[in-house]
Amino acid sequence: MAAPMPNFSVGETSRDKLKNDPKLRPEDVQNFSFIINNIIGEKKHRQNAFLPLGTVPGMGKSREEVFIASIFESCAFKATASCVIGFALGGAFGLFTAGVDPMSTISPETPTTRMVLKEMKLRFLSYGKNFALVGAMFAGTECLLETHRGKSELLNGTLSGGIVGGVLGLRAGLKAGLLGAAGFALFSTAIDYYLRH
Repeated sequence: MAAPMPNFSVGETSRDKLKNDPKLRPEDVQNFSFIINNIIGEKKHRQNAFLPLGTVPGMGKSREEVFIASIFESCAFKATASCVIGFALGGAFGLFTAGVDPMSTISPETPTTRMVLKEMKLRFLSYGKNFALVGAMFAGTECLLETHRGKSELLNGTLSGGIVGGVLGLRAGLKAGLLGAAGFALFSTAIDYYLRH
């Protein structure tokens, strides 16, 4: 059974309350004062050392680890990685569409194995290049916006989607550029919101 809480008068400070409590010893009051002053309060020992999550306490990052981390967090690396992954995904999508599409775009006659393989190669390269371009542009733009704004938030994806969609749509005219910017911004916002939540 828990001990009842002591009654304190109004206007007492926490230290006075502890001193007036008949069940507390002087050592308890001193320990409590030490905790308040040195761990929570103004006398708290402050460290400027950065300890990443999961590392052993007391061990900072070496110069090589900092260098490698800066490479992986750079906008050039993110854009390049998105370009490579986009090419692979686009190529796979192109192979899928070539296998599903019953009509060959090369010739109206009945396709031979050679024609089907040629069609698969053309679609693999076409879809791969398009996905790689969009992936590199989007990742690079989002990284640059995030670096410039100093925030990692949903608005970065929306802005970069609008920029990339507008640039890609401008090849077909101003109206297509505006529609592309709006569509890509909405799409990237929805995907980013889903991934964040």
